[in-house]
Amino acid sequence: MTTHARLERSGANLILTFTRPDKLNAVSNEMLELLGEAAQTLATDQDVRTLVVTAEGTYFTAGVDLAGGTAAKMAVPTNTPGRHFRSVHREIHSLLDELETIEKPVVLAAQGPCLGLGLELAASCDFRFATPATTFALPEINIGVIAGSGGTGRLVRAIGPAWTKWLGMAGRTVDAETALRIGLVHEIHPAETFFENVLKFVDDLNSLPAEAVGVAKIAIDAAVDSDRVTQRHFERLACTTLFGSPEFLERTARFRPKA
Repeated sequence: MTTHARLERSGANLILTFTRPDKLNAVSNEMLELLGEAAQTLATDQDVRTLVVTAEGTYFTAGVDLAGGTAAKMAVPTNTPGRHFRSVHREIHSLLDELETIEKPVVLAAQGPCLGLGLELAASCDFRFATPATTFALPEINIGVIAGSGGTGRLVRAIGPAWTKWLGMAGRTVDAETALRIGLVHEIHPAETFFENVLKFVDDLNSLPAEAVGVAKIAIDAAVDSDRVTQRHFERLACTTLFGSPEFLERTARFRPKA
C-alpha cells in the first residue's frame, strides 16, 4: 500500500491519482508500480473502459524524484553500471509503451505543472487536459542529460521536431495556451470545474462503441509510421470486421429497411 498514489474505480473508469503534493508529486518507484497495475487492469478488465491519470496539489508532477526512487535505482553501482541503467530505463519505456498499445483510451488530467517524466507520460496518453495553471517542460537538459523516457521519440510524434527541440533541447517551458496551440493538450478547463469537465469528456467517450474506439486508436497510431497505401489497406481491413460487429448492427438498425 503506497501513500504516493491512489488507484480507484469510478463506474467504467479507472482513476490513478498522484498523492504526494508535499514532494510536488515527484515520481517514485511506488507511483510507477501503481501505474503499471493500472495499465494491467485496463488491459485485462473488460468492465474498465478508460484510464484517467491525475494528481492532487499544485503540481501534476515535478518529474522523477532525484533524491531517491527511480533515480536512485538507476544509479545503483554494479559491475555493469551502463547495462544496469539501461535495464531500469527499459522498464519505464515498456510501461509507457504499454499505455500506448492498450486498445482503450488513456486520459491525462494535469491540473498543474507537468515536468520531465510527467510530460513523457503525457505523450503516451491519448487525450490530454490542462488548467490555466498547467505548464510543460523537460528540465533534464539543465542537469546535463536528455529526457530519455520518451522525451525525444515519443514527444516528437505528438508535437513535431520544432517544439520538441524547444522543450527538450532548449529547456524551455510552454504554458497551457501554447500547449493547446501546438497540439500538446486538447482542452483547457478552469481549475474550479477541471476534473468535472474531464469526466464529462470521458463519459462521452465511454458512450461510443468500445471495439471501434480501440480499433481507431490502433489505426491512428499505425498511420504515423506507415505509407499511404498501407494506411488504406489497414482501414479497409478494420472496417471489414467493424461493419459486421454487434455494435454497428445495433446502432444502424433504424437506417435499414424493415423486412
